[in-house]
Amino acid sequence: MADESTQSIVVDAPPQDIMPVIADFPAYPEWANAVKKTEVLAEGSDGKALQVRFTLDAGPFKDVYTLAYDWAADGLSVSWTLVKGQMQRSQNGRYLLTPEGDKTRVTYTLAVQLAVPMIGLFRRKAEKMIMDIALKELKRRVEGA
Repeated sequence: MADESTQSIVVDAPPQDIMPVIADFPAYPEWANAVKKTEVLAEGSDGKALQVRFTLDAGPFKDVYTLAYDWAADGLSVSWTLVKGQMQRSQNGRYLLTPEGDKTRVTYTLAVQLAVPMIGLFRRKAEKMIMDIALKELKRRVEGA
């Protein structure tokens, strides 16, 4: 299994304002720059996505992949695993929302294993960049900045 990378950011909003933004996959291309297209393939009885196909274009890294989602009942976390990908052999990730007064710490954990070999140092650097951008874009979207 690939090594995990973890990063977090504090968002000026309660968890109940953040999780709907994370769960709104059709809107990702509006605010997540690398995400060009999303398609919800399966939904649960609660309307939350269970499987989503992403078309990603992050410069040198392009991929079309499908993730399966597992939503926590308390609304404070969501985790996912790779179902199918072109460039990835595996992906496991999680958003964990921790209330801190009237703000929320959003912790993003990601482990990606590519189909093509990549030196661990470069892979971790790429994961850090992906997480940093994703967290900053999520914060901007939620805070409306």
